[in-house]
Amino acid sequence: MRRPGPSLRATAGPFAHRLSRFGELSLGQRDARARSTDRGPPSSKLRVNTAARVPPSLDALYRAHRERVLRLCRLLLADADEAADVVHDVFLRVERAFRVAPPADWAAWITRVTVNTCRDRRRSGWWRWWRLTGVELDADETPGPTATPEHEAVRREEHRRVWAALRRLPARQREVFVLRHLEGFATDDVAATLGIAPGSVKRHLFRAVHALRRALGER
Repeated sequence: MRRPGPSLRATAGPFAHRLSRFGELSLGQRDARARSTDRGPPSSKLRVNTAARVPPSLDALYRAHRERVLRLCRLLLADADEAADVVHDVFLRVERAFRVAPPADWAAWITRVTVNTCRDRRRSGWWRWWRLTGVELDADETPGPTATPEHEAVRREEHRRVWAALRRLPARQREVFVLRHLEGFATDDVAATLGIAPGSVKRHLFRAVHALRRALGER
């Protein structure tokens, strides 16, 4: 499904470098705390038919996809605690799928479920409150071992600006941008995941890149 190293031709130059770094960001200290208190998969006893071409247990599927799901939730919701909660909701749905009808392509199915679950969370009263109050995003990351205070301050400010710019994108533009450029999906795969035409993906991507460039002070 994914193409390694998308070209980012539409975001060439310093902007591309900043976003590629952002795409490789550490999940941050709050996410590390979420991992340390992780509730784990809903069940570790489920087994599936090997003919279904899926991992032999829910634990294996959880280990294979949990970090990717957390990262995607973090990018779509821009809040570490909410992302951790949504990850749990996603794997509850995975558990139900194990019992009822395992999909042929778990990776694609989990991506769709993750995007849809994040949409549900954004429709909640909490999300509307968060957007209205403008609570600051968590830009906290563990500094590198050789980072000077000056470099660390610049890095944190850049990280905060990218997060804030991403947060201001309309939901559809953010989904398209995250899947295409930060997760590396091909255009057709983004379209299939979101249930829209490839032309719509390109249109939303163009608008997202333009908005991010403008927000970050680049033309």
